[in-house]
Amino acid sequence: MHTRDLLTVGEVAKRSGFAASALRYYDSLGLISSTRTSGDQRRYERGVLRRLAFIRAARNVGLTLDEVAESLARLPQSRTPTKADWAKLSRGWHDRLNEQIQALEKLRDDLDSCIGCGCLSLRKCAFSNPDDGLAALGPGAAYLPRRLREPQAGQGG
Repeated sequence: MHTRDLLTVGEVAKRSGFAASALRYYDSLGLISSTRTSGDQRRYERGVLRRLAFIRAARNVGLTLDEVAESLARLPQSRTPTKADWAKLSRGWHDRLNEQIQALEKLRDDLDSCIGCGCLSLRKCAFSNPDDGLAALGPGAAYLPRRLREPQAGQGG
């Protein structure tokens, strides 16, 4: 491979939409890989763009970085992944996406009513969740679908 076929961190960041810091982080986790120049600068093969697109899609579906790593570990290291490889990895996303769609539709339809958050500020909340009895179910808005009560990446919990 010629050095002109390798991309700098800045080029990958610009093309992928990920910040350079995210690229370095993903590299440290082994989600992507780079080589180093004699000046210790990272260089990426162009195929890293496909892996980064997969990471973005997987994160948007709701996969954790651990799940992304597990998925990417199943890809062949000796060649660029094919369309069939990607299709196999994403096959299980349909159920997950349908669950998220249903949860978001419920949120949209019930947004102006009690969501079981404990605020008791709406008239309906006092009826639906008197004395914040839903607190016994744990933290968060108890009436939201389970998928929407889960902590999101970067939000702690």
